[in-house]
Amino acid sequence: MMCGYLLGRAGVDVIVLEKHKDFLRDFRGDTVHPSTLEAMFELGLLEEFLRRPHQEISSLNIEIDGRNYTPADFSHLPTHCKFVALMPQWDFLNFLAEKAKAFPTFRLIMEAEATDLLRENGRVAGLRVKTPEDMRDIRSDLVIGADGRHSTVREKAALPLKELGTPIDVLWMRLPRKDSDPYDLQARAAAGLFFIMIPRGDYWQCAFVIPKGGFDSIRQEGIGKFHARIAGVAGFAANRVDAIESFDDVSLLTVTVNRLIEWARPGLLCIGDAAHAMSPVGGIGINLAVQDAIATANILGGVLGERMPVLADLKKVQKRRQFPTWATQAVQVAVQDNIVAPTLAAAHDVEAPFFLKLLQAVPYLRRFPARAVGMGVRPEHIRSPKKA
Repeated sequence: MMCGYLLGRAGVDVIVLEKHKDFLRDFRGDTVHPSTLEAMFELGLLEEFLRRPHQEISSLNIEIDGRNYTPADFSHLPTHCKFVALMPQWDFLNFLAEKAKAFPTFRLIMEAEATDLLRENGRVAGLRVKTPEDMRDIRSDLVIGADGRHSTVREKAALPLKELGTPIDVLWMRLPRKDSDPYDLQARAAAGLFFIMIPRGDYWQCAFVIPKGGFDSIRQEGIGKFHARIAGVAGFAANRVDAIESFDDVSLLTVTVNRLIEWARPGLLCIGDAAHAMSPVGGIGINLAVQDAIATANILGGVLGERMPVLADLKKVQKRRQFPTWATQAVQVAVQDNIVAPTLAAAHDVEAPFFLKLLQAVPYLRRFPARAVGMGVRPEHIRSPKKA
């Protein structure tokens, strides 16, 4: 949607396809980081964007065996917004869609599922699309695959994928929130348990981290045992676990960390999760995808206004965004393997890692992880053309 908005803004004839009839999907990436908020400022949309219901988090905090640590403080970032905004992704998407529709060259088609690629003269020439009415062909100079970690576009193009592996999965659920509850994101770790609570108005969006493939055994233990697990790490919300009435109220995120070796074929480019599935560590995935979209528009916006892009043009996007992807995934994998997985495997008291103790002792150092999480590696700025 961001890429479509930017290309439409540049006067490029662009169609965005969404296979569902709306954007209302729960438990998606809902953290809008300072890097994305800065892009909204550069587009002149920030003030209006922040009028949408959201919460603001100025620091990251984690409780380990009853002791609090603050690994990141966003208040010193060189950005207009020194916080992470928590906003349901459907609100973000609806906002961009409303703004993009003002561009005469932008079109959004809902309930349109890409099922195959069209090929002509050795290049991708468009998409085969399924709608409630029919199957249709949409021809184009460029197909941008932004259809997520289970990308149909990527599969049909047979792009080579490198799996990095991960030792965790995540269970998403809701718990009621009271006015007297803390305002900020809550993260808690104890022996065998890792739990994150994200404020969402009148409820908490909760992530319970489990060992890879462990959900079946948790279900076999029964909902009572699951309640006890959550209560053991939910702190002030421990007495609300009965709100999870059954495992129907629990959504499994099978965590995948991978990246394409090649992001493009003639006539085709993949970005976002279609090019690199990220770990949920740091909530960075949606923001990295937005950075991909900005870079794509910066590099290809002018080209698409003049001619059909060639493969060399498309490879410039991968060259620009490849290092940020590698670096971010390397940190995420290190956190998963050296902090989260050992915590889940621990049978006794969990010791805070040395770097957390150092950050607690020297608050100035918290600016560095804040910059890495909040702005990312090589943040992009809006340089794509704007048609008068």
